[in-house]
Amino acid sequence: MRDLCRLSSVFVAACVALVVPGTAQADEAKATPEQAVAMVKKTVQAIKSQGKDPVYAEITAKSPQYIDRDLYVVVYDLEGVVKAHGANDRMVGKNLIELKDVDGKPFVKERVDLAKSKGTFWQDYKFTNPTTKKVEPKRMYCERLNDTAVCGGVYKPA
Repeated sequence: MRDLCRLSSVFVAACVALVVPGTAQADEAKATPEQAVAMVKKTVQAIKSQGKDPVYAEITAKSPQYIDRDLYVVVYDLEGVVKAHGANDRMVGKNLIELKDVDGKPFVKERVDLAKSKGTFWQDYKFTNPTTKKVEPKRMYCERLNDTAVCGGVYKPA
């Protein structure tokens, strides 16, 4: 009986060892709010020091300093036109002011309005995660820089 208990304990420990790393890997696949803030601040500084055109080009080209797992930078002007997009270069130049999430929330209009009124803010909405390809709750951190909103977001567990 003792051998059976010992064997059961080894089996349970082995199962836990298999499950726990998978959970850790899933958590590591998502960026944190702190990483989003840091990336946006780094981007704002780069635009100030290097100029917007070269930085926008790097963002859109998915340069590693502007994309990390599910975290990427997007820049909108205050009319809703995408100036740079770290996940979808086809969005650059498009006015997305009327774009709504799956719940009907006009998140780009809200983002532009918040940039005009607050300057620095967090915004919640739902969007397709580029790593999972699923619509997930997202939290976007943005800072106004002149006539733009520089943003980076994290996907939250559903």
